[in-house]
Order: sequence, then structure tokens, then C-alpha cells
Amino acid sequence: MKDQKELSIKVDGKVFSINDEDLTLLDFLRSEAGITSVKDGCSPQGQCGCCTVLVDGQARVSCVTPVRRVVGREITTMQGLDGEIKNEWAEAFSQVGASQCGFCTPGIIMRFAALQKSGEQVEIEKVKRSLHAHLCRCTGWQTIVEAWEKVGKSEGIIETKEAALRASIEGRSTQKIGLDIVLGMGGFSSDTAPSNCLIAVPDSSGGWSLGENLTEARKLAQKIQGRRTTVKAVPPIELPPGDWDAVLKTNWVEPGYLETDSAWCEPGGEPSTPLANGGAFGSKLESPVPEVARSLANKYKRPVLAILSREDSVRLGPKRPPIAGGVNKNGQGIIRVARTPGIVKAINSVAPEIEVEEIDLRGPVTSSKIRAAGWAEAQILLCGALGEVGTIISPDGSSASAEVDERQINISVRCGQPLNETVLRSYCIGAAHMAWSWVTSESLTVDENGEVQDLTIRSFGIVRAGEMPEVHVEIEPDKSKSVNGSDAVFAAVAAATWIHKGTLPEWPTG
Repeated sequence: MKDQKELSIKVDGKVFSINDEDLTLLDFLRSEAGITSVKDGCSPQGQCGCCTVLVDGQARVSCVTPVRRVVGREITTMQGLDGEIKNEWAEAFSQVGASQCGFCTPGIIMRFAALQKSGEQVEIEKVKRSLHAHLCRCTGWQTIVEAWEKVGKSEGIIETKEAALRASIEGRSTQKIGLDIVLGMGGFSSDTAPSNCLIAVPDSSGGWSLGENLTEARKLAQKIQGRRTTVKAVPPIELPPGDWDAVLKTNWVEPGYLETDSAWCEPGGEPSTPLANGGAFGSKLESPVPEVARSLANKYKRPVLAILSREDSVRLGPKRPPIAGGVNKNGQGIIRVARTPGIVKAINSVAPEIEVEEIDLRGPVTSSKIRAAGWAEAQILLCGALGEVGTIISPDGSSASAEVDERQINISVRCGQPLNETVLRSYCIGAAHMAWSWVTSESLTVDENGEVQDLTIRSFGIVRAGEMPEVHVEIEPDKSKSVNGSDAVFAAVAAATWIHKGTLPEWPTG
């Protein structure tokens, strides 16, 4: 082993000594300095922006920055921001509902802080362009831009029991609301793991490699990083024969949650939840990492943090199942769908006249627990056959309608007592973004062996800030029991977007 000279770097005004030049700045900040506001959403891809810090006042993603390149430079993380400035950003994001799970928010605030400190007058279009370095799956960008406009002018926050209850209903998991969430303290497993945890990552043979830190564990795993493919995704299921008023074929779609699956466990203890402050749109409900952490902790008699890389989560995590369907205006039709537990029931819950054929495919695992899987596609096809959206009613009993053009999405939603309109609006805008993105841009290429080829977070096709129409939300008064409304919005906006795009037979429409 070559001798490595001791390095020192300055982080948030404090000097740290390090001895491993192979560490990235992200790994050092999290594992050595204990700074957990700097998040790992895609390392070493450098594409999600969650690990953004300031280097001499300039925003930089730390997961692709070798620590040796910042020797002698000033590193600022969320913890190092001036207290008043940090609080202003946190209040602005909280007041407009610009942070849901909170995983991406610290990195975005760091970029905004650098942009604000530049001293130049910043137009909104530049703010949106700055967000192209980031990915947020929850909010749909609009409220984040509103937070930029609100900073220093906020009038309070939305930290109430009613707000948290509405967030939990929409996220379908226990969620918190408040300044701590905006600042990245949402209780994510990779942040709360004991400092003496062994780190476990999947290896190339189907097992798990363990190390004292993430860098060491990944070296031992000896996995070659995959990239995105240039091969176009092709819908894998053929349309059912028949004369239909509307037909549609879709691809596998990646849920695209930002915090990859992670869980830690003490020997003899219970593992932490991978859900933390975000439900991952139903995608983590059957995550393997809690049981992996439990098993390895008991085996090695030490706490273990099991964590997936972005590439691992793409390869191992469940996808939205592809469909191919045809329906008529009378509500009858056939939907062929990748064999998925619970998917027939989901489709027939809203469209009992549609025959469902499950198809065995070579491809990634699919789940009916992902947001509105199956029933949304059925409703969308029925709307396409009629040529109008009308009112979408979800299995929960909420209702939504939507009108879409290239510049604007207008939504109306009824879902019981709103509890907190700011939070409900935020989740509806996020659902509208996910729907627009799904119809127009998202897919995964899967090869003949069933292996996903799009392995980078930017290859999923998630629409960026500045590429999204403005969303207007009308919340209809309702005194009945509060139920999830954003899933109905998701289906309604997807249907309206498809009709706006001419009910093209294959997604994404472009």
C-alpha cells in the first residue's frame, strides 16, 4: 500500500485531519465528520444534487469530489450556514409546502444560498435552471420555486398535527412536518445508524460485502458501475386484439424515490424502517434491507447498516408494471399487465367490466403497491375512450378532475376534510408532476434477459424544473372523513395529459 500524506480540510469553520485520499468529500462529511444533512441519493453518479455543499462559496456535488481536491479550501454544509439565513430558508420551505420527505431539501437550500449570496438579481428562470442539478420526486418543483420567492418574507410555518396528518394520509406512511424536516432531519436510517455500524452493500455475486465505511464496503463488493443505455425503451406487451376506442401500451417505470433503501439493526434488536419520513410511493413496503440488517447484525455481533446504492435500488427495487390495453366507451375492454400480486384486484376495483390478463415477462419485479398502479391505467384508458377526463374517483373515495395544456395544469380535488390546505396543495402539485412526467417522459429500457439498462438517476426520464407546466389546485370543500387525494389527482392529470397529447398509443409520448 502506498503511503498517504495526512490531509486537512476546513468544514464549517473547523479543521479536520484525514488520511485516506480515496475518500470522496461526501463520504468524509458523513462517515468522518458526522454531518448527515449532506445526503447520498445517487453516489457516485453526481446527478441528484442531494449531496450539494459549498466549496469556497460555490455549489458543488460532493459525491464526485475527491477529498484531496478540496484541501485548503472552505467547505460549508447546512450546519455551517449562518443561523438566521438557515432559519429563513427553513421557514420559507415550510410555509409553502416545499419539502415533503425532506431528503433533497438541504442540497437545494445550499444551491439557493450560493445563488442568493452571488449578489446579482436572479430571475425566476435562472432559479429553475439552477434546479436542473437536482432531483425532487415529491414536490413537482413549483413549491420549491415559491420558497425561493418567499425567503425572508415568510409569515410562519405549518408545523401542526393537522398538517402532519394530511401529509401521512397523502404519503401513506407516518410523516412529520416542520423545520427539522426541511433541514434534513427526517429520521432517515442512514442518518440515525450508530457510529460503530458495519456498512453492508450488495456484492456482484448476490451476497453482501461489509466494511467499516461505505467506501470500504463498495471496494470489497467489486461491482462495476452501470450507466444508462442509448437503446430506446420498447413497451414489452402486445395490445389485445379487438376494435377499441382507445389503446395504450406502457413501459416499466422507476418509482425514483430519492433516499435509497437503508435499514440498520443492533444484534438481537429490531431493524429500523426504510420508510423514514417518506413512503416512497409504496415502493419500499417490501424492501429486503431490514431483514438483511437483522441477519448480518446477529451474525457479526455488531450493529449493521444495510444500504442500497442507486444502481442497486434500480436493479432490485419494484417497478410500475407495464400494461397494454384496449377499451371501449361502454367501459368494456381488456388490459394485459405484467404478472403482479394484487394488480387484477386493483384494476377491477374501478373498472369491473375490464378483463385483466396477466402476462409473464422477463424483467424487474413489479408491485401493485406503487402509487395507483393498475387502477390509474384503467381509469386513464376509459377517459381516453370517451375523449374527456370527467371526474376520476379513486378506490379511497376521493375525486379529482384536471385540464392540461403545455403551459398550465388545472386541478380540482375533493378528499374529505383538507386538514391543511398548504400540505394538500403540495402533494397534489407533486402528483401532477409525477403524472405529467410519466406520460410524457418516463420509461426504463430492459434487455432480453430482463435486466434494467437505465441505471443512473437521470436516465429515468423524470421531468426537470422549468419543463413542467404551472399547476393550479382547487380544493373542494368537504366535511367528510379525510382520505388520500393526490392519487386521484395523479390519475386525473395523467388522463388529461394523454388526451392533450392526442391519446398516442405508446408512452412516453414525448
